[in-house]
Amino acid sequence: MTERPVDQSTSSEPERPGNATAKHQNVSLLSVATTVADRVTTSADIEARLRGALRRLRLPTGLLERVAGVTERRNWGEGQTFQDAAIDAGRRAMAEAGIRPEDVGLLINTSVTRPHLEPSVAVRLHHGLGLPTSAINFDIANACLGFVNAMSVAAGMIDSGQIKYALIVDGEDADQVQLNTIDRLNQGGRNRKDFMSEFASLTLGSGAAAAVLGPSDVHPEGHRIIGGVTRAATQWYDLCVGSVDGMFTDAKMLLKGGMELVVAAWNEARAHFDWADMDRYVLHQVSDVHTNAFVEAIGIPRTKVPTTYQRYGNVGPASIPITLADEVDRGGITRGDRVFLGGVGSGINTAMMELRW
Repeated sequence: MTERPVDQSTSSEPERPGNATAKHQNVSLLSVATTVADRVTTSADIEARLRGALRRLRLPTGLLERVAGVTERRNWGEGQTFQDAAIDAGRRAMAEAGIRPEDVGLLINTSVTRPHLEPSVAVRLHHGLGLPTSAINFDIANACLGFVNAMSVAAGMIDSGQIKYALIVDGEDADQVQLNTIDRLNQGGRNRKDFMSEFASLTLGSGAAAAVLGPSDVHPEGHRIIGGVTRAATQWYDLCVGSVDGMFTDAKMLLKGGMELVVAAWNEARAHFDWADMDRYVLHQVSDVHTNAFVEAIGIPRTKVPTTYQRYGNVGPASIPITLADEVDRGGITRGDRVFLGGVGSGINTAMMELRW
């Protein structure tokens, strides 16, 4: 992929903050649950399977840990599927929130992983969760931002009175894309540039997460969703393109474009939100490089940014709720804390949201 000038017809269009900014009046996050894949795959395991390619290209071992900071990731074990895992997470999220399947008015699946183009993954999850025929169900596919986007959509529908409770689910399966990537890199005819364009595929992990949203006035114990912003730089639509065959990334340009977009969104948000001193910043989990760039771009303390990519890799849209749940479980987030959720998704898009825990 080559660097090219910004499409001026897109970049010069005046911003419309009203379309990019949302504030919510009566919506809370009631629960977040995760399902962890059983099988641990270390970076050393993957590099051992790539030994021939690394030797041929004269690349050192330890790249995944040294460059990305990913020590291991999870993969589904025998008999596990991403859909069953998403259903499991959804059931536990409902139980934790104290609601029944018949209470749910909206199910949104945000999985990047899908076994077919249609029907939606949501219909399988709707059936598996035993939701009522009255529950709206559909997929939101927006790369790694899907979960946060779904929270915004559901929050707006709760505020409007269209629904009372929303269940958001995500399940990811990295197995096939990694197998295809390893097979391809082990073939002849690949150079270092080819290897690095597929490097991100090797950091992916499997996992599932679910969250329940509901009205704050009915659930004072919930965690208020204050609002958030989104912003797009879709002139960079081809910097990261993925399928089950593989994920191909211009990492340098993706990071550059992503951080420029993050800064623009962060600066726009200042007129509506004060995010300079949050208690925790829960970011989409990619790598050391990505996390450090995000921290530097918006000037936040690295000590307030919990990370899970070292253990789970990049679990796509599930990574933010997985990291949020992990930080809550370890006592890093307590009642009254202000929590920032944010990330960049290929496309390029960014989404940011504030919670009051």
